[in-house]
Amino acid sequence: MFNNLSEKLDKALHVLKGHGSITEVNVAETLKEVRRALLDADVNFKIAKDFTNTVKEKALGQNVLTTLQPGQLMVKLVKDELTELMGGDAAGINLSGKPSIILMSGLQGSGKTTFSGKLANYLKTKKTKKPLLVACDVYRPAAIDQLHIVGEQIKVDVFSDKGNTDPVAIAEAGVAFAKENGHNVVIIDTAGRLAVDEAMMTEIANIHKAIEPQETLFVVDSMTGQDAVNTAKAFNDILNFDGVILTKLDGDTRGGAAISIKSVVNKPIKFIGTGEKMEAIDVFYPSRMADRILGMGDVVSLVERAQEQFDEEEARKLQKKIAKNQFGFDDFLKQIQQVKKMGNMKDLVGMIPGASKAMKGMEIEDDAFKHIEALIHSMTPDERSKPTTINASRKKRIAKGAGRSVQEMNQLLKQFDQMSKMMKMMQGGGGRKLMQMMKGMGG
Repeated sequence: MFNNLSEKLDKALHVLKGHGSITEVNVAETLKEVRRALLDADVNFKIAKDFTNTVKEKALGQNVLTTLQPGQLMVKLVKDELTELMGGDAAGINLSGKPSIILMSGLQGSGKTTFSGKLANYLKTKKTKKPLLVACDVYRPAAIDQLHIVGEQIKVDVFSDKGNTDPVAIAEAGVAFAKENGHNVVIIDTAGRLAVDEAMMTEIANIHKAIEPQETLFVVDSMTGQDAVNTAKAFNDILNFDGVILTKLDGDTRGGAAISIKSVVNKPIKFIGTGEKMEAIDVFYPSRMADRILGMGDVVSLVERAQEQFDEEEARKLQKKIAKNQFGFDDFLKQIQQVKKMGNMKDLVGMIPGASKAMKGMEIEDDAFKHIEALIHSMTPDERSKPTTINASRKKRIAKGAGRSVQEMNQLLKQFDQMSKMMKMMQGGGGRKLMQMMKGMGG
């Protein structure tokens, strides 16, 4: 996520390293590189210029902060200004209606239909709502079928009327169906076009007027950069939407849309899409995103994702096994599966402070655990429960059965041993020390 921008900003801010104080000359040199990095990320020229001018004014007025190194001070100023540029605080979603109606808008190919499903899944699991998806795209082939497939995947009802070609009538019928069947949230998936046109804008304006949604969201492909911002402005002029959804942030995103869209349309980014899975949706926190752009990671979001997968009963069972030295490969496999549920590996690594920089050039694949899982599945139940029984001949058999090398098998056993020792330490005083250390880091 924003790897190219992060790298260029890191180089720009590195200019101040070693300087004993902030001067007009070294600030100007640094901010020239910052502006160049923002322009390369497809941020609007005026926004990039205003951004660096604001940071410069603040930097030259910070003579009192003598305890900070110039580099540290500049990182803080850039981070604060990035946060402000992207919206400052996280924006909530309005669910006050009975039912709450959410109208999804955007161009074709922005990921609108998929994100409608992700939003429905989010509201169902995180907000305990009973959502209904309504298929109002009567133009794109298989659009209605796609929404039904998404609905089946997340176990959410979908309303459609294939014989009807009037999207306004379908939307109104969908809201009526929701009221009759106890759905307290209605998500209307509308048609997109390849470009903004008058017929499209008139149609969505008519739907908006007919159903009077509590939330109108504009879905934009974050990989399209400045074009996305211009499209958002065109939609906002007609719809006056309430917020923006940025999709495909797991791809090769330049970052221009995320950084400048709030400044152009004065509407907050509410959610982001971070992968293909239905769970790959996050609330947009400007401060956390600024941290990630500057390579500081996002520990808070990482902890939140871990807590979502935390099962108290399973944790108690695991604790007893560790205490009795009964921690086995089946337990190890469960831990891996929990990590996988947290999201794609590239995104998770980006949340660890400094990890992206340390692992620069390394390709992090989403199926990074596949060889470990293959080796564990190649073991007998007895071997999985009693890892100490795995001798040289068993290693060869397990490795051959998994289609992996003996060296990889040895590496797995080493990793397992290290994890077992760490978990054993967590049972004693080491756990308290670790928690104290983490609290200190958080502070």
